[in-house]
Amino acid sequence: MQVVRNELRGAVAAVAFLTRVPVGRMVVLDASDVARGGSLFPLVGAGIGAATGGIAYALADPLTPLIAALIGLVAAAVLTGVLHLDALADTADALGATTRERALEIMRDHSIGAYGGVALVLDLGLKAAALAALAGGTGVVRFAVCAAAASRATPLVLSAALPYARPGEGLGRALRTTGIARSLAAVAMAAVICVGLEGTDGAILLGVAGIVAAVAGLLAFRWLGGITGDVLGAAAELAETAALVVAVALA
Repeated sequence: MQVVRNELRGAVAAVAFLTRVPVGRMVVLDASDVARGGSLFPLVGAGIGAATGGIAYALADPLTPLIAALIGLVAAAVLTGVLHLDALADTADALGATTRERALEIMRDHSIGAYGGVALVLDLGLKAAALAALAGGTGVVRFAVCAAAASRATPLVLSAALPYARPGEGLGRALRTTGIARSLAAVAMAAVICVGLEGTDGAILLGVAGIVAAVAGLLAFRWLGGITGDVLGAAAELAETAALVVAVALA
């Protein structure tokens, strides 16, 4: 019974961590709950992608594809609390640091600098353009679901493969306790979602997310000696954007 209770807490933690849906108010959650819920990250991501793609599809006809895509992204930002966008901005700003220590310090500062601002504009611009290009057909929902699900497996893979780059507690350290088995379960869930929805195209998008994860992991290891919570969030954001851009070529 305790095992079932722990898994349910993990499921609640996955939703509470990746979204602003107030499920976490029902119970007191901790880092171990988030770690247990890691295997469900792709499923939560699929829900976020369904909302984004569904809005883009539903509003493309009465409005325009671009406006519909932008409204879909606004909904996603509200739903997620710009979690990964904030991480992308912090990581981009840290690229201007001259030392590893300074980079880690910049990531703790939540103010957005020039690098972070440019990164957000380019990322959201690419996402909006990709969603707008896809919004004319029902495929936008399936592609958005797959991209969001695959990208949410990225932090789990990186956390299992790389050390945490800074001393003390943090998101990266909490996810590292998810373990290899749950991380692989997250990848398997993302694969089931993507291949189930889009077949070969879904497998390609999953592969794109994997490439982004590999590149981000390699760069983070050479740059910082490991991962941080911001690196994990930035990798997830870039993986989703890359998958949506490739989806345009596949549609």
